[in-house]
This record gives sequence, C-alpha cells and structure tokens, in this order.
Amino acid sequence: MNVILSIKPQFVQEIVAGRKRFEFRKKTFKQPVDKVYVYSSAPVCKLVGEFSLCSIISGCPTIVWRQTSKFAGISKSFFDDYFLGKSIAYALKIGEFKAYKKPIDANSVISNFTPPQSYRYVEDLDLK
Repeated sequence: MNVILSIKPQFVQEIVAGRKRFEFRKKTFKQPVDKVYVYSSAPVCKLVGEFSLCSIISGCPTIVWRQTSKFAGISKSFFDDYFLGKSIAYALKIGEFKAYKKPIDANSVISNFTPPQSYRYVEDLDLK
C-alpha cells in the first residue's frame, strides 16, 4: 500500500536537501506502507516526489527526538510545540527521495483529489 502525505513546502525543501530524513506525525498508518507520495501543500499544491518508507520510530516524544534530532530538519522548539500534550510521537524514516522533474497536479492522476489532512491511502499512481 502507498500513501500521499501533505508536507509544508519548507519541509519538502529540507527533505530534498537531505537535512530532513524523518517526517514527524501524531498518528501512524493502520496498514503497511511501502511508498510515500509527497504532496507539497500551499502555495505549491502539487505532488513533488516520492520516497520509500524505511521504518517508523514511535515512543515518548523525548526519546523519539533523541533518536532523530540529527536529521530532523526542524528545530527542537518546533518539535516540542508539535507534540505538546502528546504521549506518543511517530517519526517516519525517509528512504531514498525521488524528486519529480516537474511537479504533478494531483487532480490529473486522482479524480476528485482533496489534499489529505494527515495521509491518504492510494495504489501506485500512473505519473507518466
């Protein structure tokens, strides 16, 4: 199974640059996921690339930060604000990121596409 994740453009840039090797989430997937399609949210609003999901780290936010901070691509204060009041944090370990040569309008490959708040399951997308 695959998913589409909405990610803010500044964090997409960090992923592309290799400084962000973990994507943080408050919830994780209910089904096994192999590939993640990256939807860069406003103002880009396009599918910009994909990556393989290596693993998911979960646990107390303090421990997850210790394990991921070197390649978090975000500040500790941003991380702390994001997980404020949460007992579990999830860090998706990003495999090889493949940027698309040209960003793709999601409506051209998914009928009635609506950007997911968190994630959306999809089959392999025909991105040709």
